[in-house]
Amino acid sequence: MGLTSNKVLVLAVTSAVLLFVGTVWLWPRLARRGWRPVCGRIGVLLATQVAVFAAIGLTANQAFGFYASWADLFGRDTAQGVVVDHDDAETGGPLRVLDTRPVNVTGGGRPEVGGQIQKVEIVGRTSRIAGPAYVYLPPEYFQPRYRTRSFPAAVVLTGYPGTAEALIKGLHFPQTAHTLAREGKAQPMILVMMRPTVAPPRDTECVDVPGGPQAETFFARDLPDAVGHHYRVGRRPGSWGVIGDSTGGYCALKLAVHHPGTYAAGAGLSPYYKAPIDPTTGDLFRGNKTLRNEADLFWYLKHRPAPDTSLLVTSSKQGEVNYKATLDFIALAEEKQPTRISSIILDSGGHNFNTWRREIPATLQWISGRLGDR
Repeated sequence: MGLTSNKVLVLAVTSAVLLFVGTVWLWPRLARRGWRPVCGRIGVLLATQVAVFAAIGLTANQAFGFYASWADLFGRDTAQGVVVDHDDAETGGPLRVLDTRPVNVTGGGRPEVGGQIQKVEIVGRTSRIAGPAYVYLPPEYFQPRYRTRSFPAAVVLTGYPGTAEALIKGLHFPQTAHTLAREGKAQPMILVMMRPTVAPPRDTECVDVPGGPQAETFFARDLPDAVGHHYRVGRRPGSWGVIGDSTGGYCALKLAVHHPGTYAAGAGLSPYYKAPIDPTTGDLFRGNKTLRNEADLFWYLKHRPAPDTSLLVTSSKQGEVNYKATLDFIALAEEKQPTRISSIILDSGGHNFNTWRREIPATLQWISGRLGDR
């Protein structure tokens, strides 16, 4: 049973409840003196606490998507995800569909009603990086009257470490996009959902690391190319946007700022504005001062030509540490034409899924209004 399996969660909760009840039931017998009762008390308390913490941890992981598997949790998932001499003939192209699933909406069993989610593997022809993703296709994609229509697409990125599953189960991106399109508040869009960590467990911050993973190239060139060759995505400039939360929010803004010809709009939910250097990232820049400066979005807007793109940033007056930095970024971007800046500022909200779920409907409407479909 996988780490994110509901069966594992039910088993953990059941074990915690049974151990708690057992502890209460057996406590009178273990209340005597002697080494055996003392060891018994220690044993039942320890077992109950472990079970309770396991149940809480699994519940939190289900809600926030910190780890995708047991190997990921225990640090055994160390594959770098870099493909060396990968032949497209072996995979059938730069994008390969591995599985399909319905969308959790009314009538979701029929693609022409609920759309469809496809699990895919994307192989970067330039970056030589391969990574998994989930692609949401709206109902219109399967309807005969739209068979010649192309659709706008948005890349949706998690935070770090994050799992792409969390974008579906925790943040409900496909369901929200489906509802907004059905209500006429947003146009039908293709969503490409994945984690920004294309070389796990390393946090690459969507940087082309000198001598290392070319993460920015993967997202700026390889991903749009692979998706565009497999699906009916608009080809003209303005067909692609990018959304992310936390680390994914920083990546979304950076991709839109660095590559406005690819991404016409970028939305950062609770983003930061400069790539950090810490034990999870390692040395991202290898002494390259230009690369380090350009990974700082404040520096980029001050020293490089203003990009012709639309940006959305979000924060909260209470609960978010990026509030002041976000206001400063808005003020700077307002001075840089033709860059366009929008914001969502909540009165309160922490750096968590509940806050982002409050911002996602407005974010999808915003990005829908800035993307073309042909």
